[in-house]
Amino acid sequence: MHGPRTRKRRERTITGNRQASWAFAERYVDEVDALTVARSRARAAGIRAVSSGAGSALRLLAATADAKAVAEIGTGFGVSGIHLLQGMRRDGVLTTVDTEPDRLQLAKQAFVAAGFAANRARLIPGPALEVLPRLTDGGYDLVFCDGDRAEYPDYLAESLRLLRPGGLVCFSGVFAEGRALDAAHQHPDLKALREVVRLVRDSELLVPALLPTGDGLLCAVKRH
Repeated sequence: MHGPRTRKRRERTITGNRQASWAFAERYVDEVDALTVARSRARAAGIRAVSSGAGSALRLLAATADAKAVAEIGTGFGVSGIHLLQGMRRDGVLTTVDTEPDRLQLAKQAFVAAGFAANRARLIPGPALEVLPRLTDGGYDLVFCDGDRAEYPDYLAESLRLLRPGGLVCFSGVFAEGRALDAAHQHPDLKALREVVRLVRDSELLVPALLPTGDGLLCAVKRH
């Protein structure tokens, strides 16, 4: 019969193994130099960027969808955009939206530095909820949301309109470093994260999965 100390040692071992496994998974795919530069810019500016693990998951999903048209909400400095472009078809176009024109220009430089032709990305300045209604219904294979977290439920509604049947929607950072999982936190952003997690899970139009990579990557396929 094992006592409390033995159980605690086992729990520490399991926790340590899980952390080591998570860290290995996050570092599993090497990143090109252009991503390192883009990450450094994002870090210096205090801007969120997807982790290496979340980025490689996005690349995989874009490749699985054989994506030719992808919409991205929240360009940042181009980290997630590079991952998406790496997974897309060679003739695919990334449409990416950000409120800051300066970020869009730096992201454009990052895309070119990563080896992508300038015509592979369409960069649109402006608030997402003003730009998205102008995009084509059913014209996208994947929509990636990494903008204003308070607007995530609205992004979901727009994504359902934009996606073709069989297309994917993904939301970044839904854990919010664990705060979104704690109902005691009532900040509007966290309430919106909890709402979009519930909406995606409960939608009859979607087949969902919540991936524990990066800071939580919520993904769903639009049913045929």
